[in-house]
Amino acid sequence: MADLNQKTVPRDGIRVDLQLIADMVAPGTRVLDVGCGDGALLDHLVRFKQVDGRGMELSQAGVNACVASGLSVIQGDADTDLQHYPSGAFDYVILSQTLPATRSPRDVLEQLLRVGKRAIVSFPNFAYWRVRMRLLFGGHMPQTEALPHRWYDTPNIHLCTIDDFRDLCAEMGVVVEKALSLDRRGRTLGLLPLPLANLIGEQGLFLLRRK
Repeated sequence: MADLNQKTVPRDGIRVDLQLIADMVAPGTRVLDVGCGDGALLDHLVRFKQVDGRGMELSQAGVNACVASGLSVIQGDADTDLQHYPSGAFDYVILSQTLPATRSPRDVLEQLLRVGKRAIVSFPNFAYWRVRMRLLFGGHMPQTEALPHRWYDTPNIHLCTIDDFRDLCAEMGVVVEKALSLDRRGRTLGLLPLPLANLIGEQGLFLLRRK
């Protein structure tokens, strides 16, 4: 899974981008956090939003960390294991910085919106201007704080842009309830025209639902 800037100053003990995700979740709801890592977001939602929270994480180390913190997390793969959940089982299904690491992003998005009434998806934006410049002038696959890995050891196999993701949502008939462009520290850049959001946003964050 792509890992964001760990130097980001947290609010309420979590990264700023995770706090923005938490702000989208209504209190007391049912939440599934897919690719939940060490459980920082899930723990925050349970403690501060009183959600009925569950998690799925591919790495055994992540699962162990979550369980040690008292979280209800199972080991699972977003590509293959979401299909085992019943339709509408959760109010929100969260996929934070994990979509580019999936083998079939469209199918995963379909499953997120089947299992959850709403989906919250965030990802690094490959159209970010620094990425464009490094590829154009450097001639190498770029590395940024949101895309820290080298080309041969990156977990990301389907890099996309904010505009690509919007196009996919339109193609699938998915309603974008809220879309945010985030800077390198995970802070929102405010309301931007779409071409500008795709250019200067290092990360995209979307709240989605079915029509």
